[in-house]
Amino acid sequence: MDSLFTDMENERKSEVAPLAVRMRPRSLEEVVGQAEAVGPGSWLRTAIEQDRLSSVILFGPAGTGKTSLAHVIAETTRATFVEVSAIGGTVSDLRREIDAAEKRLTAFGLRTILFVDEIHRFNRSQQDTLLHAVEDRVVVLVGATTENPFFEVNSALISRSRVVELHGLSDGEIGELVGRALSDERGLGGRYGLDDGARDAIVLLAGGDGRTALTTLELAAGMVDPGTPQKPTRISEEDVRAATPHRVLPYDKNKDMHYDVISAFIKSMRGSDPDAALYWLARMIDGGEDPKFIARRMFIAASEDIGNADPQALLVAEAAFKSAEVIGYPECRINLAQAAVYLALAPKSNAAEAGIDAALAEVRNGPARAVPDHLRDRHRPGSENYGAYRYPHSYPSGWVEQRYLPDGLERGCFYRSSDRGWEAYRADSFARDRASSATASEDGENPTSQER
Repeated sequence: MDSLFTDMENERKSEVAPLAVRMRPRSLEEVVGQAEAVGPGSWLRTAIEQDRLSSVILFGPAGTGKTSLAHVIAETTRATFVEVSAIGGTVSDLRREIDAAEKRLTAFGLRTILFVDEIHRFNRSQQDTLLHAVEDRVVVLVGATTENPFFEVNSALISRSRVVELHGLSDGEIGELVGRALSDERGLGGRYGLDDGARDAIVLLAGGDGRTALTTLELAAGMVDPGTPQKPTRISEEDVRAATPHRVLPYDKNKDMHYDVISAFIKSMRGSDPDAALYWLARMIDGGEDPKFIARRMFIAASEDIGNADPQALLVAEAAFKSAEVIGYPECRINLAQAAVYLALAPKSNAAEAGIDAALAEVRNGPARAVPDHLRDRHRPGSENYGAYRYPHSYPSGWVEQRYLPDGLERGCFYRSSDRGWEAYRADSFARDRASSATASEDGENPTSQER
């Protein structure tokens, strides 16, 4: 039960709390951004305003307002609001809160909203503890996670909840947060002002993360003495840069961001954009991505997207992989960059990938096709009846008309050359060889050595 001492304790905690905590919204009107999630007419806003919230999982990057929304719910609901963090929480903590919620419900008819921060950190068995309580509405679950819940949260729990996705804040929304923190008494109370360069630097360093923006503002304010509301101290761009010298963009090495960035990297090389390839490569390097993982994907792209349009690309990718393996960071970043630029600028062909996939589809789904007799191995009795095999090297152009595919398949059914790079050159050269061989046959020329 709250008392005068509780209010005093909360006030003291607020005085030393970080700026981002002090500036948490107290109502939906104070929430910045997230119009799709909590804007007028949205399901979540309606559920909060009518106090009819059902279980929900808030999913989005850090600093987008997941915990803030949970506190708005706590401020507006008539239900009892309790909180468990998956970072230090245990199954015992969950069961204790569920038991208490059941007693409140049966004895007084009071609902309980259970907020579980970082819910993805609970393992599957810990998440299972919540299932029956959520299904029977003993508790209304509000989970928050930075990871994709469809991968990190028990599917049975997902099916009993509504997933609401939050997005990174825009530059304008970050600016609004900063401006509010400067003037609000819960924040800096008008004792500081920002130069335009300082504001731009905070927005840039935030990268869509509201918490980061407020933390940067608080650190920069600590670089100078406070002024008064009548004469605020100006915070310069130099103060901001000194307080936060390095921006760390979000990156994870085995989750959604990892796959999104490597996908953008591969597609940029495929799309022949060396600048984009270098940018996404830099994002991965700065995020601490394994250089061998990056090099392996380039190794694949060299055949998948370039192939024989430039056969040298495979050797370049192999060299990049070797550099990642034996040199490592920081020097191998240069080798990776060289290879990425080469692959981006190389002529493109997916004929090798398309050809092998088409051939595999035929092998797996088509009829069993016999090897033509003239191509069969000759080291067995009766092979003299297989028919003549024409040895291409016995002909002036090194090529002779002869069937190599089994019956039912015709040339061009799998491999379709592109009109780019070495592949196009070789297709033209091959056509000339065939024409030359046909002319020689019409002129009556004989092979240069015995047929086999």
